[in-house]
This record gives sequence, C-alpha cells and structure tokens, in this order.
Amino acid sequence: MTENQDKYTSLKIAVPTDYENVFSHFYYADNKSSDIISKIFLPSYQTMLIFNFGEKALLYSKNKTEVIIDRCFVLGPIKQAFDYSLPPNAQILVANFKDDAFYRFFGNASVAEHLPIHPDDLLDENCFTALWTALNKIEDINNRVHFILDFCQPYLRDRSIIAQRLANFNDENLNPVKSIASQLNQTERNIQLNHKKLLGYTSKEVNRYQRFLKAIELIQDIASTSTKIDWFEIINQCDYYDQSQLIHDFKHYLNISPTKYLKFQQDICVAKAE
Repeated sequence: MTENQDKYTSLKIAVPTDYENVFSHFYYADNKSSDIISKIFLPSYQTMLIFNFGEKALLYSKNKTEVIIDRCFVLGPIKQAFDYSLPPNAQILVANFKDDAFYRFFGNASVAEHLPIHPDDLLDENCFTALWTALNKIEDINNRVHFILDFCQPYLRDRSIIAQRLANFNDENLNPVKSIASQLNQTERNIQLNHKKLLGYTSKEVNRYQRFLKAIELIQDIASTSTKIDWFEIINQCDYYDQSQLIHDFKHYLNISPTKYLKFQQDICVAKAE
C-alpha cells in the first residue's frame, strides 16, 4: 500500500439481530489521504441512506451526470453500477435498507429510482436533517450506527404479510409470485404489484440480478486462486444461454466487459442483496 492508501479507511458494519430485517449492513468510508479516491459500486437492488460528514462526496449517473452528496441523501434501488469519489477529508456512512424496509419508513419503495433525494422530502418533518446534525457531533462510527438505529425505530411501520412472505421465500425451484399468490389466495398480478411497490423492483428483475451476482462471485473465487477464468464454466454454472448473454449482463449492470471487470475488480464494491 502507498502512504495515501494507508490513510483511506473503508469497512462494512454488521447490524444487531433486532434490525436484521431492516438493514443488511452499514458501510463506512473515510478519506484522510491527499488523493481523490474513486470507486465503482456494484448494483445491490437495495436503497441507500447516505450521510456525508466531511468534504462533499460525488457520485456519477450512468450518463456521467455529477451529483454532489452534501449531508444526507436517499439513493436507489440500485439497479446498475455507479461511480463515486471521495475527495480528501470526505467521510460517508451508508445505511443499506433491506427488502421492504424503505417502504416501511417512507411509503414508496421506488420513489428515488436511482435519483438522489433528501429523505426530509419524503416526510412531513425535517427529522433527517436533525439526525445528521446529531450524528455529526458523534466521533465513534459504531456509536453513530447505534444512534441511527435508535432514531429510526419510531418511524418504522409493521411489515405486511406479503412483504414477509416475499422476504423469506428461499425455494429456488419455485416461482415466488405464483407460490405466494397460492398461499394467500390472491392473484399473481396482485403479488407482482406488491413486489414492485414494497421492494422497489420486480421478481424478474431481481432473479436476473441474482444470476449475475452468482457469476461475479464465481469469477472472484476463481480469480483469487490465480487460475485462468474458463468463461464457459461460468456460463454453465450460472445458467446463461451463451457468452453473449453473459456479456450483455456485464454491460447492463457495470457498463464494462467481463475481461475489463477482472482488471478493475479491486475498485468495485460488491454488496449482495440479502
């Protein structure tokens, strides 16, 4: 590592058991180096609540539009990769909403849809501005996380039965929409509409993403052993039709080819949608 890299800190912070159906994890990054640190964030199909405590961070849309992250933003659901950069003295803390948790806070899981929006704009009071002010006075990162958890609890609505069934469905051999519709004696269309409303994406979208994520994880496992990648093995194990379909997914999610991904994977943050 260079001296400047040693001054850059990033870590994933687990959440307490009581909050495991609300947040998947928290992410913290602090740039005390003299360089601008640039990263690529892999799509997670989660919605993020981003707090910035130092110099303004920057993120870039697919069309390379520059967005300044000042104090507090909501972003997501994250369906395609985006670039972000932290200038010297930038510090961010990211809360990653799990499943229907964003809907339980704000009432519409797809309201942000890739565009940053201030969370105060989604509520009748400026509570998240007050939250940022309180967090900015706390130095320890773990104490900040616990403060967020305590703060958010009163705003969290009860989970609906449909969201509960969708979140806990884990049979890869069954169609979740059909199965849950049968279990609850509802139409498949109603379950599909609730899937989009509560989670912010369709079942078809997330199934495609999970297949791509499986390919990413397999590539990383093979690359870590310094073994040459057998792309046809990836295609077969991840149920792709052919190489062109795999390449198409890389272009769709990351806007790069599979071979370029291998070159840049050190700068790509992978967050599995749980």
